Amino acid sequence: MRILLGAAALVSFAAAPALAQTQTVTDATGDFLTGYTGPKLADLDVTSFSVSYDAAAQLFTLGATFAGTITPGTPGFYVYGVNTGTGAIRPFGGIGQGNVIFDQAIVVQKDGTGSIGGTALDSSWVAIAGNILTVKVPLSLLPSTGFAPTQYGFNLWPRAGSGNAAISDFAPENATLAAAVPEPASWAMLMLGAGAAGGMLRYRRRRTALAFG
Repeated sequence: MRILLGAAALVSFAAAPALAQTQTVTDATGDFLTGYTGPKLADLDVTSFSVSYDAAAQLFTLGATFAGTITPGTPGFYVYGVNTGTGAIRPFGGIGQGNVIFDQAIVVQKDGTGSIGGTALDSSWVAIAGNILTVKVPLSLLPSTGFAPTQYGFNLWPRAGSGNAAISDFAPENATLAAAVPEPASWAMLMLGAGAAGGMLRYRRRRTALAFG
C-alpha cells in the first residue's frame, strides 16, 4: 500500500500544472527605430519584456526593463498592445512592424499612472523601480474576443508622442508575446511520474504472485 500511495503522489505532483506561466524576450540596447524622431532617452529603449498569466488569480503581469532609469517629467510613455483574439488593429506595416496586431491598448505614464481605454488602472497595479516597469492587469479588463488568456498576444512600444515617428522601440520586434504553454520539462516530469507508477505497480503484482504462487 505504501508503494501504491507513493506512486500516486508522484503522478499527482508531476501532473499538477503551474498556476503562473511566463515568457520573456530580450531586446538589444540602443536599437531605436530608424524612423524615430524623438529624443533617444534610455528609458525609451526596451531591453527585455515578459508576460506572465496566473490562472488562479486571473491576472496578467507585464514586466519590462529599459536601458536606463525611468524618469518622470521627461518625454515619453509606454503602450502595450494586446491581441485578445480579433487582432483587428495593425497600424505599423509602414515601419516594418506589420505583425504587431492588437485590439486593446494599455497606456502607462512614467509617473506610474495608466489606463485601458477609458478605465484607469489601480495605482497598486503599476510599479516602477529604477529601470524596471511592472504592470498587473486583471483578466476582467481584457475580455477575450476568441483567445484563451494564455494565447493573448502582447507587444510593448515606448513612444515620445503621437504618430509612428514618435515610437522608439518595439518588444518583441514585429511580433507579439504570449504567456508560455507548459514547458517540455513539465511534460517530461509527468511521463516520468507515470512510468514510475507503472513500474511500482508491476513490482507489486510480481511480489503478490510470488507470495501466493
